[in-house]
Amino acid sequence: MTTPASWTVGDVTVHRVDEILLPRATGPWLLPDATPDVVAGQAWLRPDFADDENILRIDSHSFAFTVDGLRVLVDTGIGNGKERANPAWHRLDTDFPQRLTAAGHSPDSVDLVLLTHLHADHVGWNTREADGEWVPTFPNARYLTSRTEREFWAGYAMDEARRQMFRDSVIPVEEAGLLHLVDVPAEGVEVAPGLRLLPTPGHTPGHIAVELTSRGRTALITGDCVHHPVQLAHPGIGACVDIDPGLSEVTRRELLGSLAGTDTLLLGTHFAPPTAGRVVPHQGAYRLSPVPADSV
Repeated sequence: MTTPASWTVGDVTVHRVDEILLPRATGPWLLPDATPDVVAGQAWLRPDFADDENILRIDSHSFAFTVDGLRVLVDTGIGNGKERANPAWHRLDTDFPQRLTAAGHSPDSVDLVLLTHLHADHVGWNTREADGEWVPTFPNARYLTSRTEREFWAGYAMDEARRQMFRDSVIPVEEAGLLHLVDVPAEGVEVAPGLRLLPTPGHTPGHIAVELTSRGRTALITGDCVHHPVQLAHPGIGACVDIDPGLSEVTRRELLGSLAGTDTLLLGTHFAPPTAGRVVPHQGAYRLSPVPADSV
């Protein structure tokens, strides 16, 4: 097993905990307007974020770090053994827990799980199977998500695939008393010193990004308000699963505009390696200037 990639943000080391590189068909499905011709116009996307045929690379991973003595995990990926309609997510069998432990965050040691939103590829490792039941993977943690997010799904007419996801990955955490809902105002809310949840709605109504600040350095974990670096060059490109595509674009443009030209490290929840970088102005929009792992 390779050592998890990591970046230094002040006194905090942020680890990327890999789950899987998603199938090649994921990019064209998820971001249909990011056609090969569009991608070809951004040479900086290759070879890391797109292949030599200009097909996007999409990754699934979590981020883990320790802040104020708390071991924190941001999003929990797809999970193992889950019944999923998407073949790429169905009944995975990965070594994610071992990778997490190698990053110094064994499941029993995690104190705080931050869920950017409640989609299947962000909540899967909330639970694991034990004796035929789905039980919390992180039994000593508080799981946090926005109140708006949970209340939206409570009133949503879910199809069976989504109901299944809630049954195996959300409801068991609620029934264990571990899911805590947070009100996230426009200016964000601090949930630990240097750790702030920011509202980034559109992909889902209660979507949040996670901002980490330490010793004057800042990083921002995207969740799904930005799925892929191609959206820096073309912020109008949205995901086929955005609940509110118009709001998603507004959120993305405002976020990227606020980050452009700053030292903030952008950590993409679905960005293929090198995963992290800084947002810089480029051709009337932006591009990602990669920051290699183990670099400040």
